[in-house]
Order: sequence, then C-alpha cells, then structure tokens
Amino acid sequence: MTTRRKIVYAGGIVILAGGGLAAWYARDTSAEESERLATLLDWKPGHVIAEIGAGKGEMTISAAERVGATGHVFSTELEPSRLEDIQRAARQRRLTNVTVLKAGEADSNLPAACCDAIFMRDVYHHFAHPVVIDASLFKALRAGGSLTVIDFQPRWWLSLIAPIKGAPKSHGGHGIPQQVLIQEVTAAGFQVSEVIEHWPGRGYCVVFRKRL
Repeated sequence: MTTRRKIVYAGGIVILAGGGLAAWYARDTSAEESERLATLLDWKPGHVIAEIGAGKGEMTISAAERVGATGHVFSTELEPSRLEDIQRAARQRRLTNVTVLKAGEADSNLPAACCDAIFMRDVYHHFAHPVVIDASLFKALRAGGSLTVIDFQPRWWLSLIAPIKGAPKSHGGHGIPQQVLIQEVTAAGFQVSEVIEHWPGRGYCVVFRKRL
C-alpha cells in the first residue's frame, strides 16, 4: 500500500507530510535554539538585541525576557500580520522592552549603532538584495557586536516546490550554501567568529563580529 503524501507549509519550510521526515522538519525548535543562542552569545540583562524576520516572535520574546527591563529587543518582519503577532506576544508577557519594526526589502530599518547583537533564523536565503541588507546590518551593529545567521544548505526539492523569488542565483535555490553566505557577509565588513555545522533544527549557524 502506497502512503499518500501532501504538501504542508510548516515553520517556513514546505514538507511532504505523512512520514518521519515531515515530523522532523515540522517540529518547533525555537526554545532549544533560543537557549543555545543565549549561551553562545552570552546574552545578559542590559543587552540590546535585534531579530530579523522574527515570524511570530517566539525567539524575540525569549531574548526580551533574558535582557530584562534594562535591555531592549528590536524585532523586524515584512508581513503586517506577523508584526501584529509579535506585538500581541509581547503584550501577553507584559514586556515593555520590545520594539517591533516593519522591515524593508533592502533595509533592516534598524537605527544606526543600536545593537550589541543581531540574529536571524531561516531568513537570510530570502534576501533579494543581500549586499544592501548586509550593509544595513553592519551599520545597525555596534563595534564589537555580533551578527548570527542560522540557515540551511539549498535543497533541490524545496526549490521545486517553493522557489525563492528574487534571490541571487548564487544562493542555489531555496537555502544558501554556507560558503556563499560567509562570502557575502564578510564582504560587508564582518569577520567570521564561529561556525557551527550542526544547529538544532535543519541547518548551520555562523557568528560574525564587527571589528572594534
């Protein structure tokens, strides 16, 4: 008997439902990733952090709780409905240290030198204008600060089912080769601080620094 499969959109990833692979891709790893990021980047009360493409804001909320009332979190998104989701989540947790910003196609819209750390998860490969976005992120980060990019290698089946519109051809479809990511981000002036090949979820993690 053949198992019927259908296409499901889960957590930004299109998957084939009905098997173990589907369950693996669809699982929510935001809590695990937030914990690991906080440890990796030593988030502390008073830090100012930004999340790019925050989705519903799960990791934004975790960061805001860690940096406390003396810290701050900027949370960006393109979709109006997602912006509302993040604002709602912050209100429900009674957090007053979260600023939600509408992201631009070619600009993070973050204030200059606003952040000690910036991070994004499964977002970078969607950038249609990575050169100008990277320059915007470099401007928003304070000297000595970190930019952390969590992403995944291109997957041929994702490119067939859910092609990324407008992304550079060098990204290879849905996803981005780790080396291409590093080349693009370092071209903006960042330095590679750490590369983690196996990150919770589906991909890798690269931590960049802005030189002091």
